[in-house]
Amino acid sequence: MRQFGLIWILALLCALQPAVAATPTLRAGVLKFGTVNWELQTIKQHRLDEAEGFHLEVTPYAGKLATTTALHGGAVDVIVNDWLWVSRQRSAGRGYGFIPYSRMNGALMVAADSGIASLAELQGKKVGIAGGPVDKSWLLIQALARQQHHIDLKQRIDAVYGAPPLLAKKLQSGELDAVITFWHYAARLEAAGFRRLVDIGDALEQLGMPPDVPMVGYVFSPALSDNPGDLVQAFDRAARRAKAILATQPDAWLTLEPLMNADSAASLQTLKAGYKAGIPTHWGEVERRQAANLFSLLAELGGEPLVGKATALAPGTFIEAVRY
Repeated sequence: MRQFGLIWILALLCALQPAVAATPTLRAGVLKFGTVNWELQTIKQHRLDEAEGFHLEVTPYAGKLATTTALHGGAVDVIVNDWLWVSRQRSAGRGYGFIPYSRMNGALMVAADSGIASLAELQGKKVGIAGGPVDKSWLLIQALARQQHHIDLKQRIDAVYGAPPLLAKKLQSGELDAVITFWHYAARLEAAGFRRLVDIGDALEQLGMPPDVPMVGYVFSPALSDNPGDLVQAFDRAARRAKAILATQPDAWLTLEPLMNADSAASLQTLKAGYKAGIPTHWGEVERRQAANLFSLLAELGGEPLVGKATALAPGTFIEAVRY
């Protein structure tokens, strides 16, 4: 009888083994201190991946180039990037696909007592720019300066390109007069008493573009993008559930605070508010059309260094199966 019981247990374990092995793993490659970690950690802590039938594996990387290299090489299945990059890759034959993560934009920051009141007053100033010469925010600032003041800001400032943390320190020390940076670094500076000269969302609106089209998102490998079965949609549901938790449950942030690298209580609150404000609420035909229009503007501003040889958003840039 005892032997029969052991045989029955072994048979049951053998029957369960294929089901366990069939659970797919989604490998995410993210910046070590990127804001996306807050969302992915929430997925893991609340077992939202398990609830959706997959296992989320997160690998941190030191820089953006490292994440794209990992995706190119097949070391990960999904990273965070913008749809401009996805479109350019698709035009070059790499079939990546995009779903939204955040609609937050960066800002042009100055010291509270700088006396700089307009883009025209940046002429002759030393301006730090995160993201390089074809950074989207920098291109939009240039377009706004042309529209408002009829000046070519690129030719009128002393541009300094660098990593956001370094540029923030140089602004704080007075080595820079202004900084164009990503939203979470702008939020930290704002909490430290610096002010927004131009919010990129406002710049978009003044240029006739929608201010809150999600530009940053999850970018999936070709195998998942062109055949988006249950796994991509399951991840999207888990990510949106994580967003809902962070938007409505203050206690959910407690375990994330060590990841947020905030240097003050004010900075912590500003970062939380920024994340919540950036949660996409709609992603359908209207947003896709708005993104295509924004692509045309950015292609005109940035040219081939930004978008490659494409003149329009590449077909398939947005994964069709994900809409809400």
